[in-house]
Amino acid sequence: MTGTDPTMRERMLAGEQYIADDPDLHAAAIAAQRLAHELNATDPGDADARRALLERLLGGIGEETEIRSPFFVDYGAHTTVGARTFVNYGLMCLDVARVTIGDDVQIGPNVQLLTPTHPVAPEPRRQKWEAARPITIGDNVWLGGGVVVCPGVTIGENTVVGAGSVVTRDLPANVVAVGNPARVLRSVED
Repeated sequence: MTGTDPTMRERMLAGEQYIADDPDLHAAAIAAQRLAHELNATDPGDADARRALLERLLGGIGEETEIRSPFFVDYGAHTTVGARTFVNYGLMCLDVARVTIGDDVQIGPNVQLLTPTHPVAPEPRRQKWEAARPITIGDNVWLGGGVVVCPGVTIGENTVVGAGSVVTRDLPANVVAVGNPARVLRSVED
């Protein structure tokens, strides 16, 4: 590469293909994993210490938000979580691209937010190329236990996604969706 070529980090953040084994990216991922490890080892009753670690780890976290351990991220800094959000045990947030979680969101146990994508063609995959697409979770969304949200998905506000669902495409606001792939069943009723 020449001095004008984008770095792997720049390529990653632009949604372009990049090599994940890049030394700078590896160092950033290890730093985030260390913070997540420290968070996961912190006394669950020590709210101040947990909050301080989350503020160091994440790109942003709103007031009165609770994230229970264990909690896993790729980089942490690419994830923002709104106010009054509750994240139950075992969230896996692969935030290679930006992950935006709104206010008043409820995330059940063992949910996966997965931004990375990999080439279908075998040779680029063997060479460790990958890319990522952002995930956006709107305000007041409820993701049931074990939900998987795939790269590039946006879930509209007030939507409920049933336990075990795999969300492969955008979901509109104010609906209930379930299944693999997740399909809209009905509108949300007040």
